[in-house]
Amino acid sequence: MSKMRNAIAVFVAAALVGFAFTSSESIKDSGNGSTVKWLAKQVTGQHEGTVNFGKMDINFDEAGTMTSANFAVDMTTIKNTDLDEGSATKLVGHLKSADFFDTENHPYSMFKATSIQSMGKGSYEITGDLTIKEITNSITFKAVATNIDGKVMANAKVIIDRSKFDVKYRSGSFFESLGDKLIYDDFELDINIVK
Repeated sequence: MSKMRNAIAVFVAAALVGFAFTSSESIKDSGNGSTVKWLAKQVTGQHEGTVNFGKMDINFDEAGTMTSANFAVDMTTIKNTDLDEGSATKLVGHLKSADFFDTENHPYSMFKATSIQSMGKGSYEITGDLTIKEITNSITFKAVATNIDGKVMANAKVIIDRSKFDVKYRSGSFFESLGDKLIYDDFELDINIVK
């Protein structure tokens, strides 16, 4: 497996790590369609994959406005979806190791909303604490969420700067003259929740 694949997978996993919290309600992606997809890019290409929710807790008031949001992501479920089976297995194994996210000791990532501002028509601006391997930073992103007859549907696209979580591998924020080995600090998460 190439170093490029390892590098991209590393900061992609960081993104996944970012979303987790303690909550009261268990979610299984395969059962309800909730997904977290990741996309990581470097100068010469990109990789993508998925990771499963562990738990989540989303609440709305009587008017149907979101009042709280907590998520947990099970980092042990990281998958790569654009490589052949053998390469994907090696890459994911490396991501789970102590070299990167150490999922044996840090099986969950955390996110807890600290501010939810309604923008109208089911749109929100959400600010919260994102924890990756015990490093916590505040992030802000936009989301669309509805609660119709008790069925919650939500979508958010989130950009995370891995350099803020001490994920340095091939980062231009920490190393110079990486050339085509540079992996971009920002990675993307596409979160879809059906509950």
